[in-house]
Amino acid sequence: MKVDKDRQMVVLEEEFQNISPEELKSELPERQPRFVVYSYKYVHEDGRVSYPLCFIFSSPVGCKPEQQMMYAGSKNRLVQTAELTKVFEIRTTEDLTEAWLQEKLSFFR
Repeated sequence: MKVDKDRQMVVLEEEFQNISPEELKSELPERQPRFVVYSYKYVHEDGRVSYPLCFIFSSPVGCKPEQQMMYAGSKNRLVQTAELTKVFEIRTTEDLTEAWLQEKLSFFR
């Protein structure tokens, strides 16, 4: 999702199905912020499988300060409205890997 500056609202930019974290990483702009809601198949240590809904705020180093402020100001409202609990932030698209996501989700066991 992205912020539509003219309409002052968050809009769906693209939707993907059956996409890995690595494939998702290649879809994110390297110099512009984005919001991602990602359903991930997480296999717990005891073998249970869950599908947590993750909110990932991509705020790359080097994007315009005006964009960073617009996205940062919209983030909390979006998380609250969608009632998301697994909220993560990346500062470079390269951070978005399967290992990174599994590490972040292991906190929620």
